[in-house]
Amino acid sequence: MKNDDEKKANAKATKAKKDDKKVASTKAKVSVKHGGKKAIITKFAKHQKDTGSAQVQIAILTTRINELTDHLKEHKKDNHSRRGLLLMVGKRRKLLNYLKNSQPEHYSEVIESLKLRK
Repeated sequence: MKNDDEKKANAKATKAKKDDKKVASTKAKVSVKHGGKKAIITKFAKHQKDTGSAQVQIAILTTRINELTDHLKEHKKDNHSRRGLLLMVGKRRKLLNYLKNSQPEHYSEVIESLKLRK
């Protein structure tokens, strides 16, 4: 009887530690879901009302891609999300190619600030 109670208490303690780690890791990131989208837009916008330029779209997609990558590390069999991730990566690649061909100086700034390989 005593061993069962101790096992339950240990299980609850380890679960609480895991939950604390998840909360700490999500707070450190800028999330698109939790109001971080406005911060991304203000950082990469050309002017005050700019929400759709290539730089802004690339930055938002990059944040979403990073979030989904973390999700897929934990949920390896989530193939629906994996497909969405691949579509987002393709869209970002097209936007980066467009930016590289039309405005090379902005392209290099975006690559540096988002720490993308290219």
